Amino acid sequence: MVADMATVSGVERPRARLLPDPEPREASYLVISVDDHLIEPPDLFEGRMPAQLADEAPQLIEDENGSQAWEFDGNRYPNIGLNAVVGRAKEDWSMDPARFDEMRPGCYDIHARVKDMDIAGIWASLCFPSLIAGFAGAVFSRCSDPDVGLACLRAWNDWHHEVWAGTYPERIIPLQIGWLSDPKVAADEVRRNAERGFKALSFSEMPVQLGLPSLHTGHWDPLLQACAETETVVCLHTGSSSWAPLPSHDPPFELYPTIFPVNAYLAAADWLWSGACLRYPDLRIALSEGGMGWVAMLGDRADYVLAHSGSGAESGHWQGDLLPSEVLRRNFYFCSIDDPSAMEQRHRIGVDRIMVESDYPHADSTWPDTQAVLSKTLTGLPDDEVHAMTHGNAAKLFRHPLPEGHTCSTS
Repeated sequence: MVADMATVSGVERPRARLLPDPEPREASYLVISVDDHLIEPPDLFEGRMPAQLADEAPQLIEDENGSQAWEFDGNRYPNIGLNAVVGRAKEDWSMDPARFDEMRPGCYDIHARVKDMDIAGIWASLCFPSLIAGFAGAVFSRCSDPDVGLACLRAWNDWHHEVWAGTYPERIIPLQIGWLSDPKVAADEVRRNAERGFKALSFSEMPVQLGLPSLHTGHWDPLLQACAETETVVCLHTGSSSWAPLPSHDPPFELYPTIFPVNAYLAAADWLWSGACLRYPDLRIALSEGGMGWVAMLGDRADYVLAHSGSGAESGHWQGDLLPSEVLRRNFYFCSIDDPSAMEQRHRIGVDRIMVESDYPHADSTWPDTQAVLSKTLTGLPDDEVHAMTHGNAAKLFRHPLPEGHTCSTS
């Protein structure tokens, strides 16, 4: 079966089909998804840029083939098809750029998103940016005109505060993007945003892969200190460094999502050995879309390295009485989309450090069957552990309200 044809701007092109709305799923679990995404709507920057910079904001354009893309700072950023496929016939999934009229409205419209959350039985959601910002705001931070880039970043955060999180504050956890070009400016932004209710910062998992200073230089300490002081969770999404540890130069696409957990392992190890959590014990780091089957192994390996291969304790690099595995358990949180074998290690990982995701509207998403996927993994586990992993841990970490009658510590 092929997609219908549509005429756009005088050009006939395949048109992805949107399926009818699915029936609401039975909600067996109260769910907070800590990894979903939004597709920035065409009007995001309207009225949110300084007047003298308004013409420099990203603009949604349509090319001669009927495709849509954002144009900014001399570059084009299409909405890659696989980033917004929920509600589309699977035969129509592809990497081809998607038009807004080929997306389910829940991708970019907050009212429709909440309806889709209700269909899947998702109480609250943490939503990362899409390509025009970059998962960590890197597109704006590398703008050729820093004043324009910073204005765009602030406009994005204002829109998220006013519209995406502000329309249904009990359903969306406010997440900001940060200014990667200057950690002191970024720290000021975190403090300002914390005052107006932001709970999280989307940051690069491996900043050095973006051409930025490494975590081991102390360069990022002003920002990390601000996050620790304001209880702003540092969220590291797989792919936010625009890099993957590919073992070959010509892999099929399927290799990329297969090795997402490798990115998470490398990022967690780098953050762990950077000593950031030793300098700022209150810092909280959450890894998204990287699974968690590797977590216990990382703790075991890091402890062994400290005792054998490393010079950490003797050289003074690793300060304090905690083992690396203990810091991993204290400061890091992990996210599961479908990790049935990892659940067998949940006590090694830390039941109080595990959260869940639906990854709406990406190709990996469990929507609208998030409840069924969780049931496959969680059935038979103690109720208190299920409650913690499906919503309690996320509610505590992000300081987000639960529906009336629910508490974070249920049993």
